[in-house]
Amino acid sequence: MIWLLYILLLLLALLGWFLVLLLLPGLFLMTAAAATYALLTRGRFIGWRMLLVLLAMTVAGEIIELSLGKFALRRAGGGSGALTGATVGGVAGGIFLSFIPIPILGTLLGVCLGSFLGAACVELMAGSSHGHSVGVGLGAVKGRLGGIVAKLAIGGIVAKLAIGGIVFLMIVWCAWP
Repeated sequence: MIWLLYILLLLLALLGWFLVLLLLPGLFLMTAAAATYALLTRGRFIGWRMLLVLLAMTVAGEIIELSLGKFALRRAGGGSGALTGATVGGVAGGIFLSFIPIPILGTLLGVCLGSFLGAACVELMAGSSHGHSVGVGLGAVKGRLGGIVAKLAIGGIVAKLAIGGIVFLMIVWCAWP
């Protein structure tokens, strides 16, 4: 039974990494899988310290992604409304504009286009000029891309822990039945 749980943990960790590549909350899936494994094995292989480290890395990834987006928008002259527009637009773009038939790249383009449109439209509605609105939209795209790269790097660290490296030592080694 423990081996089945262990294999399931590895599969969920790999799925989490794939979801991070698709710009979805894969870091949370990896952390939740490790926590579930810890609960089901009564902490025999994965302890609360490791779970805290994984949770901290997951939260750090999300904070970095949001902070980089906010920084780039502010630098481009966008207000808080533009940040909200970029966030909502990015989510909507990831869902509705991912029709480009290239895996991962289609979603990335949809998220970036949605972020651009969301930020630029909010700035236009606030009375900004077309040039300023486009600049804010481009700032939203730069921030989104920077956040995605940072999140992927953190996701890579978590995935390496799951399949071979520090995470390997933390999850695979500690979870070994």
